[in-house]
Amino acid sequence: MSVPDKPAPDETLPNPLPEPLRFHSPAPLVDIGANLTHESFTHDIDATLARARAAGVETLILTGTDREHAEQAVALCQAHEGLYATAGIHPHQASEWGPELEAAMAELHQKPQVVAVGECGLDFNRNFSTPAEQERAFEAQLALAAESGLPLFLHERDAGARMRDILGAWRDDISRAVIHCFTADRETLHGYRDLDLHIGLTGWICDERRGHHLRDLVGDIAANRLMVETDCPYLLPRNLPAKLKGRRHEPALLPWIVREIAHWRGESEAELAASSTATARAFFDIKES
Repeated sequence: MSVPDKPAPDETLPNPLPEPLRFHSPAPLVDIGANLTHESFTHDIDATLARARAAGVETLILTGTDREHAEQAVALCQAHEGLYATAGIHPHQASEWGPELEAAMAELHQKPQVVAVGECGLDFNRNFSTPAEQERAFEAQLALAAESGLPLFLHERDAGARMRDILGAWRDDISRAVIHCFTADRETLHGYRDLDLHIGLTGWICDERRGHHLRDLVGDIAANRLMVETDCPYLLPRNLPAKLKGRRHEPALLPWIVREIAHWRGESEAELAASSTATARAFFDIKES
């Protein structure tokens, strides 16, 4: 069976990115965390995806942080090539967890577009849901991941020790797991490494106010455990070579994050692009097209 050629980026679509921000990856990239169901993308999703492909970001994992956004992510995946979704309940919404929501998540996990359980985990920084509610929803989703065999897309903020304790108890039952948007310290990183977890890095490393500590840590992450992400529209890199009107982050800027991480790892952009993409495809079980 022949496979049709990939559509070329539509050059007629408007490009709001200044010329200095039109980066091109030396190898195809996978953005493992893109919040494209955010309302800011509603009016220009086609153009956003065209810019991503023009930059070499060929595959995107859309983050499902609750039932509504997971269902929206699945719909986008059905409408566009190269998109996949996660489905879970973010710790901020953990208080909403119950039998009906659990059944809805289990159903979403059976859809072919859904490649991970999450975003789920613990956030003891803001505590929009209580720690007890967060742990209850998190363990329930760990059970769903064990049942479905899907990998986990995890959120953790100021909860590293408790996260390691819970994951340690479940480690033999779950498959792969990635700490999305890792921002913590060396001790936490090494604890996750001991659990054989994957690590997702964002433009946080580009933030001179709070991300510089990551520069000394990125070399501690094995290439086959490191993936890259924008977490757009959030976490716009603060060291971009030109200002972006509106300051909305988007997948087309992922090559800049790769450039920054590669620099501090002491490797080329091409090496990091190739290894992170291979790691992401294996993690999410995405076949090359």
